[in-house]
Amino acid sequence: MPPMVEFKFHFAMQTKLFTIPNLLTLANLLCGASAVLSALYYGNLTASFWLVVLAAVFDFFDGFVARLLGIGGPLGVELDSLADDITFGLAPAAVLFALYGRSEGWWLSDVDWCGGAVFLYAAFAALRLAKFNVDDTQHTEFCGLPSPAAALFAVSLGLLAERGGVAAPRELILLTALVLGALMVSPVRMFALKFHGFGWRGNEIRYSFLLASLVLIVVLRLWAVPAIIALYVLMSLGRGIVCRRSGTSKL
Repeated sequence: MPPMVEFKFHFAMQTKLFTIPNLLTLANLLCGASAVLSALYYGNLTASFWLVVLAAVFDFFDGFVARLLGIGGPLGVELDSLADDITFGLAPAAVLFALYGRSEGWWLSDVDWCGGAVFLYAAFAALRLAKFNVDDTQHTEFCGLPSPAAALFAVSLGLLAERGGVAAPRELILLTALVLGALMVSPVRMFALKFHGFGWRGNEIRYSFLLASLVLIVVLRLWAVPAIIALYVLMSLGRGIVCRRSGTSKL
C-alpha cells in the first residue's frame, strides 16, 4: 500500500467520529439548522433566538469537555467551525431576512429583493471563523467580534420584534447585518472571558463586564442581549485606546 494511502487509512481507522465533544458540536449544528427552519419556514423568531442560545451553550461545552477528557483533535476543530458557520452565520442571517420581509421601510418598503443582502452577514461569519482557525494570536483575546456574540445580537432583534413589539425599518436591518459583518472581520482586538485566576488584578475588565451585564439583565430584560453585546464592543474599543496610550499590549 502506498505511504499516503496507508496514512489516510490509518487516520480513518484511528479517528473516532462519535465522541462526546463531537456529539455536542453536532447538537450545536442541529440547533442552528433548526433555527434557520424556524425563521424561514415557521416564521417563529422567538424559537430561533432560543435555539441559537442553546447552540451557544453546546458550543461552549464541546471544547470544555474535549479538554477535560483529553480527546481534542483536528477533526473536532474542523467540525466546530462547520457547525458554527450554520449556527452563528446562516441562522442569524435567516432571522434578519425574515425580519426584513415582515418590516416596512423608509425607502425600501416596496423593494423585496434587497433583503437577500443580509446573507452577506453569513459570508462575513465564514471569513471570521476561517480567520480564527489560522490566527495563533486569538488564544487569549479575539481579533474582531466573535461570531457567537454577533449572532446573539442579530437573533435578539427577532425576539424583540415578536415579544417587545419593536418594528425596525428595513434599512436598519440591512445596516445591522453589514455592521455586524464588518465588526467580525475587523482588526479590533476584543477581550475574551478567560480569567487569570480568581483575583481582581488582571481580570478588572472581565469582572466589570460581568457585573454590568448582570445590571443590564435586571434593568432591561428583553433588551439586555443587544445591550450587552454593544457594551462588549464599546469596552473592547476603550480597552484598545487605553492600551495604545499606555504602551501595553493588553489589560
